[in-house]
This record gives sequence, C-alpha cells and structure tokens, in this order.
Amino acid sequence: MTAFPIHSIETAPEASRALLEQSKAAFGRVPGLHGVMAEAPALLDGYKHLHRLFAEETSFDKDELTVVWQSINVEHECHYCVPAHTGIARMMKVDDAISTALRDETPLPTPRLEALRRFTLQVVRQRGALGEAQVQAFLDAGFTRQQILEVILGVAQKVMSNYTNHMAQTPVDAVMQPFAWRKATPNAA
Repeated sequence: MTAFPIHSIETAPEASRALLEQSKAAFGRVPGLHGVMAEAPALLDGYKHLHRLFAEETSFDKDELTVVWQSINVEHECHYCVPAHTGIARMMKVDDAISTALRDETPLPTPRLEALRRFTLQVVRQRGALGEAQVQAFLDAGFTRQQILEVILGVAQKVMSNYTNHMAQTPVDAVMQPFAWRKATPNAA
C-alpha cells in the first residue's frame, strides 16, 4: 500500500499550513485526517469547507447531523471516522444511545431518526438514484426537499474523509482510540 505522510504544520505543503493552523486552533491538535489531506491542499480546503457548511448551515439538528455522518461512516466501514464522530457526538452532547445504535447498526431511538438513517443509506447505496416511494417515505417522516439535498452534501463530505482514510490507512488519533470500532459484519465486496 502506498504510504501517505501525516503532515504537521511544519512539514505540510505551504498551501496547507494555514488550514492546519485553523485545525490546531479548533481542536487543540492537528487531526490525523487533516494531516493526511494536507498533502493535497485543495482536498483539505474542500473538506473543511463542506464540513462547515454541513455542520453549521444545514437545517439538521445535532442528532440528525450525527445520524447522517455515522450512517455513512459505518456503511463505508471507516475505521477512522466512526471513532472520530463518536467523540464528536459526545462533544455535541448527542445521546450515547444514538451513537451506539449507529455504530452497532441497531434500531435508533425514534422513527424519525431511523427514517433519516434509512434514507441516507439509500442515497449512498443507490448513488442517489432513489425511487419516488423512497423519497416520499422520507418526506412523510417529516423531512423536506431541502433536507434531501442536504443529505447529499453530507455524503459528499464523508466520501472525501472515508475514502482518504481507506487509501491512507490513517491511524485513529489517540484521543479517539477509546472509541475504536470495527464493523460486526463487513460488507461483501
């Protein structure tokens, strides 16, 4: 497997240094994912931009953000992002029951959250080519057309991080290691 460096602010390409400074200011450290992405400054910048848009400018609440992120992370079997978003969910004060259900692929506490997980997975698995009944079920669960498109934004963000972590085999950050995760039944190829 091709080795990817995990850049520090000092070793990163010039165009990534300010972005890593922002990461350090936000997290008190440079997350490993950001250090890997720094090799391609446009990827790091794009990822950070999509993260901010999805987390701060969509209509989803903290529980719903977590459902979209973790549903995708678990589906993609991202060894790095599942623990990271478990920690992020804790920081956001998301109920641990939601995180556990997402990580273990067991039923979520409410039908609305379960409808969001089901729809998100349909978008991922069907590459956005959903049938009218699937879209209508999401709308009938109380979501909107805007939120259909916001799920696509979340998918775009997670593809960037999940795929990077697969390629780079990014080690889980020490602070997130207590939340280490492995899919119980890996997806068939």
